Amino acid sequence: MPRYVIERDIPQIGSAERAALRDASAKSNSVLADMKAERKNIQWEHSYVAADKTFCIYVADSEDLVHEHAQRSGFPATVVTAVTGMIDPVTAEG
Repeated sequence: MPRYVIERDIPQIGSAERAALRDASAKSNSVLADMKAERKNIQWEHSYVAADKTFCIYVADSEDLVHEHAQRSGFPATVVTAVTGMIDPVTAEG
């Protein structure tokens, strides 16, 4: 399944309290469960929280599913980028 990086513009998310992040996670998980029940293949791997943005890593059958999740959950998908490869420190050894 393709992997996507989703950049979400969310003002002051970096200073959000743990309870707010927990609520956001629960909302996202609820929408993902509904989509899975509809046989839509999309999965949230993890997110990085910064000052006014989150950078979320998802795998999904299509970019359209990423946008559908954003619309249904209420979290903006400001920029969606398909991942075409991955490198890490071990890449230099090959």
